[in-house]
Amino acid sequence: MLHFQHSSIINAPVEVVWKFHERPDILQVLNPPWQPVKVVRREGGLEVGAITEFRLFLGPLPLTWLARHIECEKNRLFIDQLISGPFDSWVHRHEFQPENGKTKLTDVVAFSMPGGSTVEFISGWLIQAQLEAMFRYRHHVTKGECESL
Repeated sequence: MLHFQHSSIINAPVEVVWKFHERPDILQVLNPPWQPVKVVRREGGLEVGAITEFRLFLGPLPLTWLARHIECEKNRLFIDQLISGPFDSWVHRHEFQPENGKTKLTDVVAFSMPGGSTVEFISGWLIQAQLEAMFRYRHHVTKGECESL
C-alpha cells in the first residue's frame, strides 16, 4: 500500500471551504487542465453513499473510475473509496481542520496498484509525482476560490 498526503492553509473558515467542495461541478473545477476528465454520473453530494463515475484518459486509453463516499462528517472530513478503476485499491480522505479562522485542508490517499509490490516499486514514484502536481493545482484553485469570497 502506498500513501500520499498534501496540505495547505486556506485563508477562509472551514464552512466556506466545505461549501466549495459541495458544488455540483467540483470535479470539473478542481481538475487540472492537463488531465482531461469527463464526469459520467454523480449521485449525491459529499454524504455517505454518494457515487461519482468519471472517465479519464491515460494517453489515448479511456479509463473509467467509479467511487463511493464511505464516510462524511460535515465541515470535518469526507472519504471516497474506489469501487472500480485502474487501481487495486484507492481511498481518498479529505480533511478540513479549523486553524484561527483559517482552514487546514489535507488530502490523504492510500492506494495499491495491480501487479503488486514490484509494479508499485517501479511506478509508485511516478504516481506520487502526478498526485503532487494534481493536488498542488487543486489546493491552488481552492485557495483562490475560497479566499475571494
